[in-house]
Amino acid sequence: MKRRKVIIAPDSFKGTLTAKEATDIIADEVSAAFPECSIIKMPIADGGEGSVDAIVSAIGGEIITASVQSPDNRLIEAYFAIADNDADGTAILEMAQSSGITKQLGLNPMSSSTYGFGQLILAALDRGARKFKLCIGGSATTDGGSGMAAALGVKFLDKSGNCFVPCGETLCDISEIDTSGIDKRIADSEFTIMCDVENPLFGENGAAYIYGPQKGASKEQIIILDAGLRRYGTALQAQLGKNLDTIPGAGAAGGLGAGCIAFLGAKLQSGIDAILELYSFTEHISDTDLIITGEGKLDSQSFQGKVISGILRNAEAVPVWSICGICDCDSEFLRKKNVTAFETSEGITIEESLKAPAKHLKRTAQKALQKIHA
Repeated sequence: MKRRKVIIAPDSFKGTLTAKEATDIIADEVSAAFPECSIIKMPIADGGEGSVDAIVSAIGGEIITASVQSPDNRLIEAYFAIADNDADGTAILEMAQSSGITKQLGLNPMSSSTYGFGQLILAALDRGARKFKLCIGGSATTDGGSGMAAALGVKFLDKSGNCFVPCGETLCDISEIDTSGIDKRIADSEFTIMCDVENPLFGENGAAYIYGPQKGASKEQIIILDAGLRRYGTALQAQLGKNLDTIPGAGAAGGLGAGCIAFLGAKLQSGIDAILELYSFTEHISDTDLIITGEGKLDSQSFQGKVISGILRNAEAVPVWSICGICDCDSEFLRKKNVTAFETSEGITIEESLKAPAKHLKRTAQKALQKIHA
């Protein structure tokens, strides 16, 4: 059986393979198995880590580096992109570059800051950008974007009138928010948040309770962080007239979603939908025979705003394969979704598969493609 056209659109395999590396490995195996097949490469991200690289792969762009503050207050190098052939100078910024969980030495759930993300925005403004795509997944922070706002010129005052840069454990100390000093270029700019979650700012489904544990927060610290986000939401409503308490996505990236809406006037958009749109994904579907995606772990969360959920929304009747490190989904559930899963860890331990990810992805792709020949 010949395949005329295959779309290869994996996410990154976190910590082992980038989306582009995974795409190239799978594409090589498809090409070897079906030399006449038309292959469309779409390394994908959903607004989290790797999104800048995925978008630049889609539309081209210039990568620009800047020195910014890490979540744990060190000087680090981060990068963003300015899109090619764009009169508006669209900047693509990834908060994981400046304030991501991998950009700190150890976990710092109470004190980590998005200040560096604000500095990254300033660097893009200095390069002339006035349209922004903000990719805000993979954060180390739970400061509601207050650090970002402080870097942009917003002042936060405590009850004694002292100016400070809030973090998760000090959000409760905010008594006044002064936006008069925010960079004037913000008002002339357009910001879109590429977001893959729908959590509210606070509460049992909010930023602290859902994502605090993976950032290292204990149960006691989560209570403090949630109380701070609740106080922060109250302050934003009282002083800026922004009621963000129940907006889906406001709790993304430790509440950075709320901060971007409040201080940048940003609009929320599904990260995966935005990237698929950049790739003109739906225009390719009509004559596509197979879509191959992939990620480190395929589970129920994968179908809730992540890469595969966006692909399925637009795939029509085209079969979808997911080559993943491990699959934690029921076979009947996958069948109903028209998804076939292949695990790179099949027949070996997860630890073994992680030691040689490229080798085992190649092996699994070969095995999957043999089913077509059969």
